[in-house]
Amino acid sequence: MNPNPTRSVNAPASYSLRIKDAILGAQMLFIAFGALVLVPILTGLDPNVALFTAGMGTLVFQLITQGKVPVFLASSFAFIAPITAGIQQFGLSATLSGLAAAGLLYILLSGLVRWRGPDQILKFLPPIVTGPVIMVIGLSLAPIAIQMASEAGTTYGVGTAQFLAVLALSTTIVAALLARGTFQLVPILMGIGVGYGGALLLQIVDFTPVLAAPWLMVPDFTLPTLHWPAIAFFVPVAIAPAIEHIGDILVISSVTKTPLLQDPGLHRTLLGDGVATSIAALLGGPPNTTYSEVTGAVALTRAFNPGIMTWAALIAILLSFFGKLGALLKTIPPPVMGGILVVLFGTIVVVGINSLVQSGSNLLQSRNMIIVGVILVLGVGNMSLKIGQFSLEGIGLSSLAGVLLNGILPDPSPNP
Repeated sequence: MNPNPTRSVNAPASYSLRIKDAILGAQMLFIAFGALVLVPILTGLDPNVALFTAGMGTLVFQLITQGKVPVFLASSFAFIAPITAGIQQFGLSATLSGLAAAGLLYILLSGLVRWRGPDQILKFLPPIVTGPVIMVIGLSLAPIAIQMASEAGTTYGVGTAQFLAVLALSTTIVAALLARGTFQLVPILMGIGVGYGGALLLQIVDFTPVLAAPWLMVPDFTLPTLHWPAIAFFVPVAIAPAIEHIGDILVISSVTKTPLLQDPGLHRTLLGDGVATSIAALLGGPPNTTYSEVTGAVALTRAFNPGIMTWAALIAILLSFFGKLGALLKTIPPPVMGGILVVLFGTIVVVGINSLVQSGSNLLQSRNMIIVGVILVLGVGNMSLKIGQFSLEGIGLSSLAGVLLNGILPDPSPNP
């Protein structure tokens, strides 16, 4: 796949632009890297496999969506608890069959959307619902940024952790506002670089894993084994991430100001996400999902070219075979990434607020106040609803509550 299909590959200027896009792609991968490898580490899966399947899943997603959506797909946090429980109950290979089936649910939903059309979906998702859902996506991720920026101080010392977080954050802000030329396009990469440099000066970077890692290695791929109980366990779990997927696509649509739910279509994005998830499971990786932190980076840098994500995917696949390079990236202290994520997750919240403002919704009208308030509290509070093995929580539950309230509550009166 040509990362820049609209550009001539023969012109020298085009070559220069492709190099710039490759650098931007590396920046996007840096942003996703911490969460990408954290999921397999927490669930017992292989991080290099997760890196490979994230890259492969993103390429497949771009192929299915005709290269029109600037998102990066990687390890889904929504599946951490289910994967852990599934491995304990069914074993790894059986759990992978359940994860592959979860991807098939996305594919079935894609067929339903294609049959009924995205407009039928949008009727249930007006700005008074999608705006706060977008805000919840950013706010619910905020504790992750704060934990990485401060609680990681148990390893480095709280003062040291917060210093590195502030250093990375302030560098990113200054670069985004004051930098010119190429540097203006890579403020996040600059923030990571300066933060990492600070960690080197403080001598808190441990290179032992880098020395121990092999130069070249094949990821530890694992094949699934058909197991119907595991499939029955995981298919309901996929409903919440599917709802979250719609919210993520609405976010990137708002950021890029393009109607992505119509072109390439919600059915294509759901299909791409589902196929990417199933492919990941067939190779032993965690389910894939669109990454909000990368979407935040797109909003911050205004780098809307989907070809940038192609570069990020290709670099991810390449890194999955280089043991030392992957190990080196893992030496980036969590506080550095925490500082970066503060501004990225905040950007997502602002996109949601802007969606409400642009819609002209009267938030003091009783009906709107109830819908927005319930979505925010359920989502940020991470409310959970469990019925047997089925679980709906956080973003998924708040989204569903917003849709139901919007459909049930009477229309607002002309005068609030």
